Amino acid sequence: MQQLFQDRRQYRVPFYQRAYVWVKEEQWEPLWNDIQTKAESRTDGETLTPHFLGAIVLEPQPRRGLKGVETYNIIDGQQRITTLQYFLAALLISSREESASALVPLIDGCVWNPNPNTMENPAIERFKVWPTFRDRNAYRIAMQAASRNELNQGFPLSFTQGGTLKKIGVDHPAALEAIWFFCDQIEKWCGEDAEIPEGRILKLERLTEAVLRDLRVVTICLEDGDDAQVIFETLNGRGAELHATDLIRNFIFMRADREEADSQDLYDTFWIPFESTFWTEGQRRGRLKRPRLEWFVQTALQAELSDLVEVGRLYTDYRRYVNQKPPIKAEDQLRMLAKHSANYHQLTSGSGTEPIARFGQRIGIWDVSPTHALALKVASIGLPEELQSRIFDDIVSYIVRRAMCGLTTKNYNNVFLALVKSFSNSDTAESFGKSLSLLKGDASRWPTDDEFRVAWLRAPAHERLGDSARVRTVLSELENGLRSARTEAAFAPGEVPLDVDHILPDKWYAYWPMDGKAVTAEEAVSAIALSYGIEKLSPLNQAIVNREQLKATIGNLTLVHYGINRSLQNGDFADKRKAFFAESNLQLNRFLMVAEHWGEDKIQERGNALFEVARTIWRGPA
Repeated sequence: MQQLFQDRRQYRVPFYQRAYVWVKEEQWEPLWNDIQTKAESRTDGETLTPHFLGAIVLEPQPRRGLKGVETYNIIDGQQRITTLQYFLAALLISSREESASALVPLIDGCVWNPNPNTMENPAIERFKVWPTFRDRNAYRIAMQAASRNELNQGFPLSFTQGGTLKKIGVDHPAALEAIWFFCDQIEKWCGEDAEIPEGRILKLERLTEAVLRDLRVVTICLEDGDDAQVIFETLNGRGAELHATDLIRNFIFMRADREEADSQDLYDTFWIPFESTFWTEGQRRGRLKRPRLEWFVQTALQAELSDLVEVGRLYTDYRRYVNQKPPIKAEDQLRMLAKHSANYHQLTSGSGTEPIARFGQRIGIWDVSPTHALALKVASIGLPEELQSRIFDDIVSYIVRRAMCGLTTKNYNNVFLALVKSFSNSDTAESFGKSLSLLKGDASRWPTDDEFRVAWLRAPAHERLGDSARVRTVLSELENGLRSARTEAAFAPGEVPLDVDHILPDKWYAYWPMDGKAVTAEEAVSAIALSYGIEKLSPLNQAIVNREQLKATIGNLTLVHYGINRSLQNGDFADKRKAFFAESNLQLNRFLMVAEHWGEDKIQERGNALFEVARTIWRGPA
């Protein structure tokens, strides 16, 4: 370490690399234990062996004039180098506190570059290590603090009135927390000989010798012609530590440097938005959990390449996209990502004014991420909003109709990738609808009105659609379909807490007699079992089977305030109708308010009426 830090040079973390992320439990404590062990070995006179910390890759930067220090970009190893600077800063504070005058200049020479009057920018070049801009302000304050008291003054929000570091409710800057941690450890270890000042100074000497002479790294210094990105990938991209988007980010900005573009401006303009929590938040798809940014880049690449992009091969496919003929410049790569990111944000959040935001609201509950690349392509090639909306309506119809008809979703990756490949900016809504209509077979086809009607009137909605949330979504779209511009504003289901209610209760046996006779649950189960046989059912059993089938269909389902649903869950129809009159203003419940009774005939009648609305909301193939 002494050889690494003693020369008049600065190690810079390129601004496009990730911020400092090492923490106490995983990295600082093990490093302290290693240093302490080496110091104790020196104290005990044991045979000294070096402790290897790994490799550091450095890229020399050209020097434009006589003034200034030598600078090296840290291609790999910034976390280790920065942490060692934090330890040396803590050691410097402790040495000053103990008046270890012989140690202070030795350590100081490994933290600060001398002769500021010969530097271009002394405020920066004095530091041996210069972090990425996200860490700079806290780093500068913490490293310049000559004592714990100055740390307190530099970060007043991090300390209690008693001068101790707050433990609850504050996220401390990493520079402060690391230096304070090492100061505590040094003080505790040296304090074992508190009664002998010379003993404490001797221990500080042993720590200084341990960190500067016993800790070793291999430095790989690149030469002209060496590809820093390839080396970075070799060291990091084939492990599990970095995300694919970290590699992509570095790839873009290393290329920007080679193209002599204004990398800092490109970073500030295009990349900083991707560092918000929206993009870094983990999102799960099946068994895989990735930052949302990775799913976005995968989707954007599929839209651009019109080809399959696997998230596990994201970086490889990104390079395939870039290395076309001619290769895509760094700025154009960033503009592509920025173009798609605005649409992807609206798509996945369901918020915004563009047609893709409305599409995102409608498909969010259906878990159909294979549609995302197609949606980005539709939204990004300059089609009129009316045409985009028509295409998105067809996609939603395709998804809802197939769900209602009990058809598989397993082929959606292939279906929508094929549509991405075939779609172009010359397509019209009619030509897109025709492409969707031409799909054949149970794994791909778009159900017709006849098939949709049969499922609508006879299929159990919760079972077919998957859960109550999807049933609620279908009923909410029906509600809006029933409304006219002259009656009420569009219905927003999230504004009030609504439940899906079975008008004829799911457990109807004891509460809704059949022909004046109560039916037990056992009788209902028996009737269902008999229906699978070959013998003809009795009239009563046939009626039970018919009711059991119809109770779960859309014709028997509605939306009500959760309070009504819970109070009248198994109530008779007269009480429910009274509550609808008193509490509901939904068009869905108008039919129920005028009905004199409720039974199988009314369920079928309402189901047919709602289907006429459904077939226009989720229109079928041409």
